[in-house]
Amino acid sequence: MLRLQRRGAHNLNFVTPTHWTPQILAAVTLARRAGLNLPIVWNSSGWEKVETLRLLDGVVDIYLPDFKYGDDASAKRCSGVPDYWNTATAALTEMSRQVGRLTLDEDGIAVRGLIVRHLVLPDGLAGTRRVLEWIAGHLPAGTAVSLMGQYFPAGAALADPTLGRPLDPDEYARACALLDDFPEIEGWTQDLRRPGGC
Repeated sequence: MLRLQRRGAHNLNFVTPTHWTPQILAAVTLARRAGLNLPIVWNSSGWEKVETLRLLDGVVDIYLPDFKYGDDASAKRCSGVPDYWNTATAALTEMSRQVGRLTLDEDGIAVRGLIVRHLVLPDGLAGTRRVLEWIAGHLPAGTAVSLMGQYFPAGAALADPTLGRPLDPDEYARACALLDDFPEIEGWTQDLRRPGGC
């Protein structure tokens, strides 16, 4: 962490970190004693226990969670997880309480706050409208949302009648248009005409 700081990193981004929470907390504590002052990013699936997130209060500066599904049935089908909706919404509420809205420095680089990612799936399987409705109704106005359109099938998904095809650009365009219904959300979208573009 200190080496990355010396090399000019903007933040420390812990990806899929939850199962390493005790070790990360110990390491960040030691690094801060040695001069670490970079923002800590918690880049996760968003399906987290509130009890775990409370351990991170005052440690994590930027939460970057996924909000994958608008209902439990889709979550069970696609990710095999139970009680997705209640777990994810409780986690997002706690993350928002800790860090608030996205804050940028004078160079436009994130230094604190919540950025919610939502991947649009074929045939509306991700429940995008319900996800956006919940964010608009339960998180502070101006909450940052990245609406992603890069879904492509791989592995077992290839045999699924819904998930076995890439997202159609028109499906993504309809999902993007939903952002107009929720002016409370600060949304980002991707330009699917450019490879990897946004």
